[in-house]
Amino acid sequence: MRGFFVTGTGTEVGKTVVAAALARTLANGGERVAVFKPAVTGLDEPGETDHALLRRAASSQQSDDEIAPYRYRPPASPHLAAAQAGEEIGPQRLRAGAQAAAEKADLLVCEGVGGLLVPLAWRVSGAMRHKPASYLVRDLAVDLGLPLVVAASPGLGTINHTLLTLEAARAAGLSVAAVVLTPWPEEPSAIERSNRETIAGLGKVAVLTLAQLDLDEPESWPELTIA
Repeated sequence: MRGFFVTGTGTEVGKTVVAAALARTLANGGERVAVFKPAVTGLDEPGETDHALLRRAASSQQSDDEIAPYRYRPPASPHLAAAQAGEEIGPQRLRAGAQAAAEKADLLVCEGVGGLLVPLAWRVSGAMRHKPASYLVRDLAVDLGLPLVVAASPGLGTINHTLLTLEAARAAGLSVAAVVLTPWPEEPSAIERSNRETIAGLGKVAVLTLAQLDLDEPESWPELTIA
């Protein structure tokens, strides 16, 4: 499997925007790009869904089920949204879905949910003993074996959140290809410039930036090239 796994330092830090920009850059470069997101929550909220944006960015013909096998209306952690729907997210279904998507393309861009330690599946220890007690976003990233791209805010507080995410990733043996700070302002402040330098130095990682995107005009998006 070739491609990237896009995660974030938390919610609302631009994971979907980074994943979309990356998918579009790869597609514009002549690659056949498939996209995948293990679970989408918050379908009740207005606006384009994450999986629809990813599909549009990659110029993909994948169905909703092929991109996001689990989709829920309330904005909640995936394991809670699944429980409220009377379901449980199955790791094997996620692995099989990602593999099927990858087999039909040159590259796969997978976007996680929340941060690395967000549970996709979790239950009280002892229940359903034949299944693992938990399955985190990080576990899926490990199973897929794709290099990570970490989306992070450029502002105050991002150093701690980003370095913790890097530690959590590397502790599991994951390779981090880059950190992307977004939305990067046209005139970054001294704090934002320092954050970029500090994360790159302490985290020993490439730190890229991505400006605010007009999601209605993908032709205006800058390229996001990950080495």
